[in-house]
Amino acid sequence: MFTKEEKERLFELQQLIEDAQASLNHVKTVLKEFGVRDVIKDELTERARNIGQIGADEQSTIIEGVFDGQHMIGPDGKQYTVPANYASKSKLVEGDILKLTISQDGSFVYKQIGPVERKRLVGVLVKDEEKNEYRVLAEGQSFRVLLASVTYFKGEAGDEAVILVPQDGESKWAAVENIIKNLSVKKQKQYKTLMEERGAGTESELLLDDGADAELSDHPTESEEDAETPPEHQGKPFDLNI
Repeated sequence: MFTKEEKERLFELQQLIEDAQASLNHVKTVLKEFGVRDVIKDELTERARNIGQIGADEQSTIIEGVFDGQHMIGPDGKQYTVPANYASKSKLVEGDILKLTISQDGSFVYKQIGPVERKRLVGVLVKDEEKNEYRVLAEGQSFRVLLASVTYFKGEAGDEAVILVPQDGESKWAAVENIIKNLSVKKQKQYKTLMEERGAGTESELLLDDGADAELSDHPTESEEDAETPPEHQGKPFDLNI
């Protein structure tokens, strides 16, 4: 349960993100009128053209491209949908290099072949009720996160979120690494301090002092068989017109 003060603060954060999003949309509209393009998207597209490849044999078509937070951008500039459950479980970050194998039966199999350097941030999970989207506010920025990730961790607005973003450059999206449930203001400060001291330590090893008012979520393990299945084989195949 949130205190009255925490609920008020959460409401303020939600209002801030909605106001910021409205302002950002307006700025994007004006920039488009002047012919200014999305810099981050253009950089990812250009990278995909430079390092991506397309090949084919009698059994399958192989495409290498760059992950943009939701899709894989191929060297042809096309977007290929990445299953949200695979992106979430693999904690894909903008700029990661992926290989897509399209079989004759139309099934898609993704594999991460070139991860970018990452950095870890700690922020607050907020929800855009109008768009039913989640974001994480961290270090003065607003990062979009996959709904599948929030659902996996059973996250709610106001939870503390540990996210991964590219080490270098800017990004719109972040991968959710962990979520701390219903964390009090006191525990938020303790957690940030511990994270700074531990550096790149594993969050699942973190022990809170009194262990009373926080729960550390992680992806559930469905079965031993599923646990041994490579992440690239966990997405469901679907058809896509190339």
